[in-house]
Amino acid sequence: MTSELMRAVQYDAYGGGAVALKHVEIPIPFPKKDELLLKLEAASLNPVDWKIQSGLLRPFQPRKFPFIPATNVAGEVVEVGPGVNTFKQGDKVVTILEFGSGGGLAEYAVARANITVKLPPEVSTTAAAGLPVAGLIALQALTRAVAIKFDGTGSPANILITAASGGAGHHAVQLAKLVGNLHVTATCGSRNIDFVRTLGADEVLDYKTPEGAALKSPSGCKYDAVVHCATGIRWSAFEPNLSENGVVVNITPSPGTMVSSLLKRLSFSKKRLVPLMLVEKREELEFLIGLVRDGKLKTVVDSTFPLSEAEKAWERMMEGHATGKIMIDILG
Repeated sequence: MTSELMRAVQYDAYGGGAVALKHVEIPIPFPKKDELLLKLEAASLNPVDWKIQSGLLRPFQPRKFPFIPATNVAGEVVEVGPGVNTFKQGDKVVTILEFGSGGGLAEYAVARANITVKLPPEVSTTAAAGLPVAGLIALQALTRAVAIKFDGTGSPANILITAASGGAGHHAVQLAKLVGNLHVTATCGSRNIDFVRTLGADEVLDYKTPEGAALKSPSGCKYDAVVHCATGIRWSAFEPNLSENGVVVNITPSPGTMVSSLLKRLSFSKKRLVPLMLVEKREELEFLIGLVRDGKLKTVVDSTFPLSEAEKAWERMMEGHATGKIMIDILG
């Protein structure tokens, strides 16, 4: 199989947006030690994908050009590399490809076995492919930085989730409400208010209104924690709305966020700004897949494009207004 060719979409340099994507035929990769070769069925795009293309993580990512973007994929195991005994040919799986290597916009990809999860029959590859980055960062924002517990032993808290209709945001709202003792205020655009309410949010703010821009809870509560999934909101907007020990968890931290976080620490303020970077953990991805299987969590699909129309999906992603996830149908 490794002598055969596959369809893929790649770019050759930083910048260029959707028009820089090229459709190519390249050799199918082969799995090395502790790796799997997957025949991909679905992939999802994340904002970090176009940010890598823009050069935001230069010179660390991508590791080399040409580069096949996207890391959230699901499909079928077609070959098992040396040292792998937990998967077999025919297994349906979901995984996160290495950010520096990418590979998701292709018919086949090599995945690391230690971050790959088998799918139960109840979970489709489309539902699974939308989970890894968006679902994991939402889960980690809530469980690590905010320290919520899903066993019912945590304390009641008021939570604000910004950009709640987006990929990470819509997962965060659902996960927060599963806890059972969290009051969730969410922000989104006016067209998505009803949608965010259906996810379980107790209060929803239109971010374009004066009240929404000020992030003030309609019920007057102070936020014990903020899962900040948006961009362009200053600390000064959060601070007056936080409780005494309130924390803002920024899931898309910029260099400015890092500096602000350090300054807050140096000032010994009880209110904190926490930059959160994704940590890939297979057991957490398994936990999310279990919630999907049990009907407790869903990945909402904004739009789906065949691999042949990857440019349209890229354009949609760069607009920044997707409701849920943008998916690629690799088989389409």
